[in-house]
Amino acid sequence: MLQLTFTLTIFVNALLLFLVQPLFARMALPLLGGAPAVWNTALVFYQAMLLLGYGWAHLSTRLFGMRRQPWVHLVLMATVFLTLPIGIRNNWQPPTDSSPIPALLGMMFVSVGIPFFVVSAGSPLLQKWFGTTRHPNAADPYFLYAASNTGSLLSLLAYPFLIEPMLPVRLQSRLWAVGYGFLVALTVLCALLRIRSAETDTNEVSNAEGSERSIPPQRILRWIALAFFPTSLMSGVTTYISTDVAALPLLWVMPLALFLLTFVFAFSARPPLPLPWLRRAFPIAAVALTLVLSTHASQPLPLLIVLHLTTFFLAAMVCHSQLAADRPSSSHLTAFYLWISLGGVLGGAFNGLLAPLLFSTVIEYPLTLVSVCFFLPRSGPPDKRRVLPDVLVPLAVGALTIVSGMLTAAAGLQGQSALALIFGLPVLLCYFSSAHPLRFGLSLAAVLLAGMRIPGEQNSIVHTERSFFGVNRVATDTTAGTTRLYHGNVLHGIQYHDAARRTHPTLYYARKAPIGEILAFRMRRPDAARLQVAVVGLGAGTLAAYGQAGQTWTCYEIDPVVTKIANDTRFFTFLHDSPAQIRIRMGDARLTLAATTDTYDLLILDAYSSDAIPVHLLTREALQLYHRRLRPGGLIALHISSAHFNLAPVVQTLARDAGWFCRIHEEEADSRVETNDSQTTARWAVLAERPEDLGPLATDVRWTPPPLRKPILWTDQYSSILPLLSGD
Repeated sequence: MLQLTFTLTIFVNALLLFLVQPLFARMALPLLGGAPAVWNTALVFYQAMLLLGYGWAHLSTRLFGMRRQPWVHLVLMATVFLTLPIGIRNNWQPPTDSSPIPALLGMMFVSVGIPFFVVSAGSPLLQKWFGTTRHPNAADPYFLYAASNTGSLLSLLAYPFLIEPMLPVRLQSRLWAVGYGFLVALTVLCALLRIRSAETDTNEVSNAEGSERSIPPQRILRWIALAFFPTSLMSGVTTYISTDVAALPLLWVMPLALFLLTFVFAFSARPPLPLPWLRRAFPIAAVALTLVLSTHASQPLPLLIVLHLTTFFLAAMVCHSQLAADRPSSSHLTAFYLWISLGGVLGGAFNGLLAPLLFSTVIEYPLTLVSVCFFLPRSGPPDKRRVLPDVLVPLAVGALTIVSGMLTAAAGLQGQSALALIFGLPVLLCYFSSAHPLRFGLSLAAVLLAGMRIPGEQNSIVHTERSFFGVNRVATDTTAGTTRLYHGNVLHGIQYHDAARRTHPTLYYARKAPIGEILAFRMRRPDAARLQVAVVGLGAGTLAAYGQAGQTWTCYEIDPVVTKIANDTRFFTFLHDSPAQIRIRMGDARLTLAATTDTYDLLILDAYSSDAIPVHLLTREALQLYHRRLRPGGLIALHISSAHFNLAPVVQTLARDAGWFCRIHEEEADSRVETNDSQTTARWAVLAERPEDLGPLATDVRWTPPPLRKPILWTDQYSSILPLLSGD
């Protein structure tokens, strides 16, 4: 009864703790343009509050003693009811002229800080309570940590697959409050059971703790480091996946779920993945991932995601298994959790707060990967005679990589075969060095650094700048005579250098692309000279090439770096060359559109961040807002090209729900058009309140309503990308 009650309470505690994370991030996501950095910033907050919770668990047991501390904590738990249900307070809006990170952290503290702090203290406190009972397993209560992480894992998996698809956000918040009430009742029961089964009084516990040998600082630093690296890697993997697929809790929880699973495995009574096996498996995955990072591979994406997640899982297992093996006695239990929590906070803060300020690229990801290699368990005692090879071998690997790159470039080889020749032998040498942690880590670092010096696309980068919303790169292609804008790995704009083609719209916006047909039709109407156009998503400013004198084009952009690049005539001149009046409004499009009273003849939605889906711009409430901003006879054009998701059912369902008419057209890229306007495959949808507003598009056989197999209606309270994964 005693062990079962404590296990159930810790399980429920963890379940609630990790349900609130994707729930609240889902609430905040629409206010920040669906940026993947919302989740990494939220993780920093959660880790900081977890540290405070663990700090309370550690200090309160010392301040109040084990006899009084449970009742003090129960009073603290009761105060949480004053803050429920969870929700964003005070109509919060992010700043548009500075980094939203401080404001986001402050908003989270006000809205969810107290509940998260109190619940985060539950697991270490309950384990501490259990450790002071007469139960046979009380001497080593760390097995309850596995139960805690199991509850956390199940809650994270339940959110994207059960809770998010089935329940609106408001109901999720209310059910969380009900679950919290159940947790309080269970915690009271645990406190009563502890009193009945207490082994010692307060003074005896205090004396026992005081008699324990103090923990040396070097051991504490190792705990912090072993907790730091998995957390940092988790943020790096999350950024990669959410930037190139979709900024949704479904994909955010995958790395965090694996992170928790490593704790479950590592702290189990019989770990299913022993450390010697991990010592052999991790180098294989690390070498493969180094090859991917060095070659900047972006396809096939599903396989790459599996590789990133597998490497992260193995790295976290290596670190957390060493933590579990080095855990102290139960008298230092709360201190142990406090130190590993500090490592987690530092790892999250490094990626979420410091890295965007220190680095112009996402270099913290490979940097942390290399650092994990240094902490691989040694096969024997340190040997000073290996220091020289530990330095010389990585230097040789780096030199070999550079020489291979130079020879390959001189031979005129390009593509994947050239990259295989350049990096194949160096990464193989890295693997053969894996028996020596320092040598292995430095060799991987040498390959990654040397890859930056190899002639190729990376050397055509003329500008790189990072913001809260991601990394933007400007590259020049002297062969094609173009300048290109990349966000992550996705191309978002091309402009030709020569005067004859400099004003040609390119890529998805070419004149022969669907948006070109929409604009051509709209420009033929009698009121074209006074056309008012709103463009959500600036990119390189390509659509401004369609602007004509007398027209006003208003661009809504959330990322100040994108605006800076589009306005810099050293890179792109679409905005400067346009005869139309161009206005730029900063901030999330839904917030800024809601704040204005302007109306438009045409609203163009093209707010993609890398290849992520702007979910909050494709909901019923969003369409209602667009309707209010449209003039009679106005059109909405939506860019729904996506490499991984079929958005047509969402758009079609939105149109039917609002009683609008929808047509969708996908134009395949034609290589013969490349010399004219760099057209690429583009899928666009157009919505109108009346069929006559669509003009010739209503009868054009290329513009057809998509077959609606199953309605998928997104709202601000409900959205799920699972039904969209089937592609076309």
